[in-house]
Amino acid sequence: MACQSVAAIMDEQALIGLNPNADARYRQRAMAYFEQLKESQDAWEVCADALAKGIYNDDHVKFFCFQVLEHQIKYRHAGLNAAQQQLIRETLMKWLQCQLMNTQPEKPFIRNKAAQVFALTFVMEYVTMWPKFFFDILSMVGLNPHGVDVYLRMLMAIDAEVVDRDILHNPEETRRNTLIKDTMREQCIHNLVESWFQILQAYQQSQPELTCQCLEVVGAYVSWIDLNLIANDRFVNLLLSQMSVEELREEACDCLFEIINKGMDPMDKTKLVESLCQVLQSAGFFNVEQEEDVDFLAKFSRLVNGMGQSLVLSWTKLAKAGNVKAAAETLQAVEAKVPLLLQLLVHEDDDISANIVGFCYDYLHVLKQLPQLADQQKTNIEAIMLAVMTKLTYDDEYNFENEGEDEAMFVEYRKQMKMLLDRLAQVSPELLLEAVHRVFTNTMQNWQTARFMKVEVAIRLLYMLGEALPASHGAHFSGDTAKTTALQEMMRTLVSCGVSGYQHTSVSLEFFESVVRYEKFFIVEPHHIPNVLMAFLDQRGLRHNSPKVRSRVAYLFSRFVKTLYKHMNAFVEDVLTQIQDLLELAPPENGFPTLLTSDDQLFIFEAAGVLIVNGESPPERKQVLMRSLLAPLMDAFRLLLAKLLQETEEDRQTALADCLSHAVGFASRTSKAFSNKQTVKQCGCTEVYRDCLQAFLPALSCPVQRGVLRSSVRSFLHRMIICLEEEVLPFVPAASEHMLKDCEAKDLQEFIPLISQITAKFKGQVSPFLQQVFMPLVLAIFEVLARPAEDNDQTAALEKQMLRRSYFTFIQTIASSGMNEVMANQGVENIEQVLFTIIQGAVDFPDPIAQKTCFIILSRLVELWGGKDGMVGFPDFIYKHIIPACFLAPLKPTFDLTDAQTVLTLSECALTLKMIHLRRGSEFIQFLQHEYLPSLQVSPEIIQELCQVLQHPDVKVLKNYIKVVVFPLFKQ
Repeated sequence: MACQSVAAIMDEQALIGLNPNADARYRQRAMAYFEQLKESQDAWEVCADALAKGIYNDDHVKFFCFQVLEHQIKYRHAGLNAAQQQLIRETLMKWLQCQLMNTQPEKPFIRNKAAQVFALTFVMEYVTMWPKFFFDILSMVGLNPHGVDVYLRMLMAIDAEVVDRDILHNPEETRRNTLIKDTMREQCIHNLVESWFQILQAYQQSQPELTCQCLEVVGAYVSWIDLNLIANDRFVNLLLSQMSVEELREEACDCLFEIINKGMDPMDKTKLVESLCQVLQSAGFFNVEQEEDVDFLAKFSRLVNGMGQSLVLSWTKLAKAGNVKAAAETLQAVEAKVPLLLQLLVHEDDDISANIVGFCYDYLHVLKQLPQLADQQKTNIEAIMLAVMTKLTYDDEYNFENEGEDEAMFVEYRKQMKMLLDRLAQVSPELLLEAVHRVFTNTMQNWQTARFMKVEVAIRLLYMLGEALPASHGAHFSGDTAKTTALQEMMRTLVSCGVSGYQHTSVSLEFFESVVRYEKFFIVEPHHIPNVLMAFLDQRGLRHNSPKVRSRVAYLFSRFVKTLYKHMNAFVEDVLTQIQDLLELAPPENGFPTLLTSDDQLFIFEAAGVLIVNGESPPERKQVLMRSLLAPLMDAFRLLLAKLLQETEEDRQTALADCLSHAVGFASRTSKAFSNKQTVKQCGCTEVYRDCLQAFLPALSCPVQRGVLRSSVRSFLHRMIICLEEEVLPFVPAASEHMLKDCEAKDLQEFIPLISQITAKFKGQVSPFLQQVFMPLVLAIFEVLARPAEDNDQTAALEKQMLRRSYFTFIQTIASSGMNEVMANQGVENIEQVLFTIIQGAVDFPDPIAQKTCFIILSRLVELWGGKDGMVGFPDFIYKHIIPACFLAPLKPTFDLTDAQTVLTLSECALTLKMIHLRRGSEFIQFLQHEYLPSLQVSPEIIQELCQVLQHPDVKVLKNYIKVVVFPLFKQ
């Protein structure tokens, strides 16, 4: 009858929705039912009853019942009465009892969920209510395989709750977990360890899965239990015997790794590792070449890595403690593992090799600390070098044209090898240089017949020496004679042996990367430049059949030219002729694939600009060359803009706008060769860039694709302010007028830095223009900020925040440039409107960056207008608004002094008060003493103190006083 009554209580219709294939209506009902059972005081008990009596066969219903139970234990355990807590314990034990009698075990996902519920109950009750938890479980389970399985899962779930260091715990949970572990050590760990031994012994032949589970448990628990319980003859011998069983050896390896990683006394650790190594070696595990199972070897290499790193750590501790004899013995033990390390490091499987890198790196670090290297240690270094060089080599399967996950993994692996190479260089730079020189020279002598990977790695090693043997500012060809001679010799070979013509992407890339890394070689031997330039310009470089090579070479060519232009005067025009077709703007309707992308072309335009500007031609010739470079861009721009104005199809509009943007970008990039107006004038190029401005500015009034066009023209204007200086000013008013029409937040945010740049650079020269544009710009900003936005539109909110910051920065630029007349001449109402926005920014917006800027502005305005001869009405504004802002801003709940920007805001706040005192003197002090501070209910003592500190000459005293005394007091 009990069975019937429970079935009647459970909502059978809701349970249908637990099936993943159920329709949405039933699933919704199941979710609602789940919430109902979770929140009910006692309805969950039907789930407990169903589990205890095994009423349901459906796996999803069983899982559901465990979930309801889990919620009660996790969130409501403390509110359950004693009978309900007892019911949970009985339910779990009855369910476990059923598992022992079932012929088939539950599905793994149910067993895992059950284990979690057991673990949660254990955590809540073990120390106080269920001290016999493990004894009850063990006495019930015995060696029943179904029971053992749940018991082991339970232990792993307990480890996750109590021990796992990857899970963050609050202080209370940490204290609870420490108490649980201490109690377990006292009461039951011996019994648990004994149960593990029995399980490992009983099931290693018949149930390898259970044995592996048990090995995982031992590995997890060994970090915090007494090591002697595990690191003893009977346990270790059992583990070693399992290393020979195919199904068990990977888990046994992991278990031994955890044992080795256990923190302990360095001498004891050395003994433990050595005894384990002895047994492993005797059992033949060190014969790596004979082992074909790569999965096992990956685990084994991890174990060897752990043993090696443990020995190195022991050596470090013993050496630091001055225990010379024990340190020497430990170092001997480390050295004895090097042959095994080398076998694993050179293994063809990169996972196996990667697992030993840590030990290899640490061993080299030990050698670096030794005063002198023995012959054997030098031999070891050379062997590691050889291994690293071998493992840096690409294999046949590497897909250069379509790099996928395997290729990405090899790139990461290569980084580890580079790390070892760098460490080798620290240990013995001479040996590394000698080894690389030998490999490089031998390979380059036969590059025509060598396979691509051999050629690539030889050049790669030369390239890597640049970082492994660092030189200040790339000066590899001065100083140490042995190094410079070897590097010079290798570079000479690289650029003269013809390897630049090797037909493989990887070799081509490595050649150009090395040429640019060692570009200072060409200052020493400039006669090689023409040959290398040819390689850059022909089918080996910019015209290579691989887009990847062409793209990278475009960037490298720009770098090469920027460094060595002084040595290229003789062939500037020849180079410009050869790259002419690469400088063409590809119209969107072309349809033909171009050699270079527009991003790549930027580098070619920059290189062309550098060659023209720095060549030895007279200014007239430079002007001709620059015009021939830029005129095609201007012509194409005018044609494309006309097409865009007539185009109605959106995709075509986008393509045309992108093309126009590229044209402006290319012209802008050529100007990178100039540092200022003087260099532009000296080259006779002023007129060419003025013509560019004339050609590009009409795009600002284009009614479509405004964002792209405005952005590119604005960037060009930024460059021209640097290159043309005041020559650009006649273009600014019209440009500004266009850019202020139909603005979005982003448009304004990007426009303000341009106006700020003009303001900061030209100051008084642009005052009339700024007076004219000031209010239209400010009103445009106010209009955009006032537009309503969706509550959850974070992008719009961020854009507005950034615009607000830009606005305040603009006001700050005007104020700090000494151009107070710009604001002063805007009329009283306009000035008031602006000033109130600054007060609002200082107090109301929870944005410390904007607040800080606002206080800087207020301080500056007080300095300008706050004196006796200042702006009419401004002193009144100081007393009514600026002083209150200095006290109200820190009172805001969002004013957080743990934030560095907020601390800076408070500092600016103090400086503003100090400035008010400087400009208004005793009148300000009296206002604080008799009017303002009493209105805030500040005690007379604090008022007196604050006023004294304000009059102190050192502003630091005021800053500190406000932070330490006033701020906390006002926050109360």
